[in-house]
Amino acid sequence: AQKQRRDHIRETLGVLKCKILMIETICDKKELLEHNIRTIKMTHPYYKDMADDEAFADFERKRKNYEDVYNPVDEKDGSHVKIFNHQTFVVHNTRGYLPQKVVHFIMNLHTMPRVFYLSRHGQSEYNLSGKIGGDSGLTEAGREFARRLAVFAQNTVGMSIERDSETGEEKRSPCPARLWTSTLRRTKETAQYIKHNLIKFHKWDNGDEVEWIQFQPRARRNLDELYAGVCDGLTYKEIEEKFPEEFARRQEDKLTYRYPRGESYMDITLRLEPVVLDIERTREPILIVGHQGIHRLLYAYFMGLPREKAPFVSIPLNTVIQLTPHAYGCEEKRFLLLSKEEMLSDGQDEPITSMPEKKREEAEKLQRDSRDKESFDLNERRKCSTEPFDPMNPPSF
Repeated sequence: AQKQRRDHIRETLGVLKCKILMIETICDKKELLEHNIRTIKMTHPYYKDMADDEAFADFERKRKNYEDVYNPVDEKDGSHVKIFNHQTFVVHNTRGYLPQKVVHFIMNLHTMPRVFYLSRHGQSEYNLSGKIGGDSGLTEAGREFARRLAVFAQNTVGMSIERDSETGEEKRSPCPARLWTSTLRRTKETAQYIKHNLIKFHKWDNGDEVEWIQFQPRARRNLDELYAGVCDGLTYKEIEEKFPEEFARRQEDKLTYRYPRGESYMDITLRLEPVVLDIERTREPILIVGHQGIHRLLYAYFMGLPREKAPFVSIPLNTVIQLTPHAYGCEEKRFLLLSKEEMLSDGQDEPITSMPEKKREEAEKLQRDSRDKESFDLNERRKCSTEPFDPMNPPSF
């Protein structure tokens, strides 16, 4: 905060021979300041058990003390960015590739609450047969999930809920929302039932008014699934038999392994950068219908996970993951729209041989127990009914 401390930071980092960029945020609008303080109160662990008014007064007192000793950034501090109320940006003497990218990232940030939803496509023909990649269409179970996703999008993603402070009653009203898919067939088919109603005169935060088409689909190649190259369209068993050396390499390091003539998770991180910037800058709720590998990386980024853990994040079929980023982390909520019991097979058991060696034994036991239980449950259900078993409309027990 004080100039001496900034000089100390610059001197300490001098041995790294790196470029230093100071960032100063100035907030003096009363309504914005109050909103920011109340947002911090809701998410900061320090204020978890404190009443709203007490937390607000405490934070305002700390801010005042900080303001009394603060020395504003000036030209003597070198390269810097000043942000005024998240609306005006002053960029001073900033050069170079990375500093410019940092500036671009900062200018896309905002303090408004935001939420986005990650959904894999419905079950595809390749999912059912255990094959990876490809561009297959949906199974009947996948189309059923698509229908349920359309209802979820209309009733949850594209709906704002305001609670009356006096009566406690909830008022639901449509709110503008966005829809992104990959360019592959299975994600487009999953989004096919979502309605695109017109919302008149949506007002942006800069005062502009526009006509808004709800969930107008935007297919983005950045969201396409990790390309498996010569292994595209094969099962993991077939890959192990045809390319044993490649299979072993992937088992050793799933993060950096690149399929022959294909991609790695590290490659995907590069093409997801524009997507992340768009998520950071967007004010409206976003429903992203994508793929397992893509959503693993997006989830890991916003949840603050080490990238080594990203390839092992659980992103199951038929589940919508709601992520709400805030100042001190990211809240997660999961919605199961189509249970595994409603499908004869989802083809999504994690291949044992794609896991680290030390986890194989535990995974094998878990999968054996799971298969035994599913087989028993299915047989019991068939015994309880003389009607044919319909995986999309299972009997009640």
